[in-house]
Amino acid sequence: MVTSTARRPEEGRRAPVAGVVVVAGLIVLALSIAVTVTIGPAELSVVDVYAVIFDRLGLADSSVTAIREGIVWELRLPRTLLAAVCGAGLAVCGVIMQSLLRNPLADPFVLGISSGASTGAVMIAVLGIGGGAVSLSGGAFLGALVSFALVLLLATGAGGGTSRVVLAGVAGTQLFSALTSFIVISSADAERTRGVLFWLLGSLSGATWTDVALCGAVCAAGIVVCLVKASSLDAFTFGSSTAATLGIAVGRTRLLFLMVTALITAVLVSAAGAIGFVGLVLPHAARFLVGPRHSRLVPVTAVVGAVFMVWVDAVARTVFAPQEVPVGVVTALIGVPAFALILFRTRSTP
Repeated sequence: MVTSTARRPEEGRRAPVAGVVVVAGLIVLALSIAVTVTIGPAELSVVDVYAVIFDRLGLADSSVTAIREGIVWELRLPRTLLAAVCGAGLAVCGVIMQSLLRNPLADPFVLGISSGASTGAVMIAVLGIGGGAVSLSGGAFLGALVSFALVLLLATGAGGGTSRVVLAGVAGTQLFSALTSFIVISSADAERTRGVLFWLLGSLSGATWTDVALCGAVCAAGIVVCLVKASSLDAFTFGSSTAATLGIAVGRTRLLFLMVTALITAVLVSAAGAIGFVGLVLPHAARFLVGPRHSRLVPVTAVVGAVFMVWVDAVARTVFAPQEVPVGVVTALIGVPAFALILFRTRSTP
């Protein structure tokens, strides 16, 4: 009781802090998008970027040349916006998984969705399944759904529960990773292998406005579900039995959150490939800022994830220009030390 009473003033102080963080984060995100769009071989300014955006939205006339307008609107802006959406979506998925599984080291790929998406993409790119009617992203999406269905089937057959979901996810990851490797080794030539592996490591180079619209809509819907069910996520952090005593339909609510996580991750992987460590690390950073209550944690995590990925993408496409580094490589280089730090901080946890 003493601990609970002591926490209430701190929780009260964190509520306005969360609002400030979200507003400040959105401002930083808007500026980050404008600045990173200017980075590249063609010289652009932040004024040019906003002039193009206002012109396209019908708010003002732009004096920017047609070539520069095309660079902003058709190439860099959709890529940067997709990076922001991917960062927000994957980070929120990490929040969900860490709450449901009560594991600070859980992330969206614990369900094996990423490896399933990889297999689907490879089957389209290497084996040509679908005869051109199914795109690379479409194959990745179908593979992700099949992987998720298999994980749920294995977990249910093993008796359900969060530990069974984790074990089923590990099994699914290994299975689909092996299938991907087998297909690439047995069927792909050198050129196809290079292209597929680059995409699997995370690539935003082919971003389109269609990708932005689809991924943005799915991520927004998922975030809304999390905010509406924030109290359920709070309850799950104390265990399924505690959630049940609070009147929450544990099985149905857990399935809802797993479906939300699977859908967001599948759509993002189908558009941008496998991008790891975002859902693992960023929820911890947001939790440090605003505490564990999910009504504050979810929006803050989304904003932090969006800003993070915008700059990661900028680094990935400019550090070794004209050679582009897969964004998944950059997130791993940043995420692994952060992962090690989390491991050291949780080493005493039973």
